[in-house]
Amino acid sequence: MAHVSLRNVSKSYDGLNTVLHGIDVDVADGEFVVLVGPSGCGKSTLLRMLAGLESVTGGDITIGETRVNDLPPRSRDIAMVFQDYALYPHKTLFENMAFGLRLRKMPEAEIAQRVNDAAKLLKIEHLLGRKPAALSGGQRQRVAIGRAIVRQPQVFLFDEPLSNLDAQMRDEMRSEIKKLHHRLGATIVYVTHDQVEAMTLADRIAIMQGGRVVQFDTPEVIYKHPANLFVAGFIGSPPMNLLPAHLQGESLVLAQQSLAISSEQAKRCAAASAITVGIRPENLHLQAQSATDAVLQTRVALLEPLGAETLVTFALGDVELVARLPAEFKAPIDALVKLYVSHQHLHFFDAHSTLAL
Repeated sequence: MAHVSLRNVSKSYDGLNTVLHGIDVDVADGEFVVLVGPSGCGKSTLLRMLAGLESVTGGDITIGETRVNDLPPRSRDIAMVFQDYALYPHKTLFENMAFGLRLRKMPEAEIAQRVNDAAKLLKIEHLLGRKPAALSGGQRQRVAIGRAIVRQPQVFLFDEPLSNLDAQMRDEMRSEIKKLHHRLGATIVYVTHDQVEAMTLADRIAIMQGGRVVQFDTPEVIYKHPANLFVAGFIGSPPMNLLPAHLQGESLVLAQQSLAISSEQAKRCAAASAITVGIRPENLHLQAQSATDAVLQTRVALLEPLGAETLVTFALGDVELVARLPAEFKAPIDALVKLYVSHQHLHFFDAHSTLAL
């Protein structure tokens, strides 16, 4: 395997409009990095540039010790798994997985060994004689991954490989890909628009917005310390509640309710003329967790039972916020409810710059 480095990488199709702006990302040898963001943010374009399917307008892409900007895809020692499985319908699974190796004139004995080893790893060895039409979507995706594994490349590239699967199959394949990474110790760059995939799979996540990487860190750091309002609202399911507020002395005024905050938090908020407060749904409670918890007077607007828990939407003045509460919570619509949140679980953002305070 090898490390991957992108230094000040940019992309423009017409020389006038830039779609990627000075991307800096380092992927360590054996690391699993996920590029995540909404449609149009540039994540797939960046992956295609890494694969050699798109030209590089500016900056440098390095795989191992080799600058690959001008190398064709076949010379980069990478393997790519696409959203479309791209299997040959008239070939068996064995032939699909062996096809690329045969093009390289590899000995048949080694081809058979590699295909069988990959099939065992993916638990599809009993399907090698079948053709793609006889398989489920998840099995076809395993074959596409197996075709990449037999190459034994330096870097694996995944471009939204689970998008065509149903919810249950996505969950299963997500687990299989994570296990596969641990077994192979592979260097993986993975693109998705699904923040749940990003959080569960990645060693580190690069969150993209408008052709820029706005935060690149571990899932834990990104979840607990989002760099700006976009990251705060994008990561998390359901997402963070983001509410307008302003500072009044050492208290925060939120929907005409006063919340006492710490002096250190007040100093941070004083640096901004307009404030947005962030609260994760799981950090809202029906009882105080400590004597210093802030309290919000709310009304029940909507209940969404999920079995093990209930998502409850509360009206707070003219805004709404969602809480993740125990399944036992029951209350009629418009019922008055007090919600408690610890000071340490409040996030503060400059409403104008959108950056975390």
